[in-house]
Amino acid sequence: MKIVIDLKLCEGNERCANAAPEVFEVREDDKSHLLVEQPTKQLLEKVRQAMRLCPRQAISLIED
Repeated sequence: MKIVIDLKLCEGNERCANAAPEVFEVREDDKSHLLVEQPTKQLLEKVRQAMRLCPRQAISLIED
């Protein structure tokens, strides 16, 4: 699995970074950036939680 952030949709609400700080980081450009592109099984639930919390639905998981 691979995490993808649609930067055109991202508003930098930081909900993803709060849910999975090991994976997401909101930077000075007020956009979320990936720290990990392919989550481990241990991080997958946190990533899914971040996806649910994103108000713009800017985060997705795709199969490699």
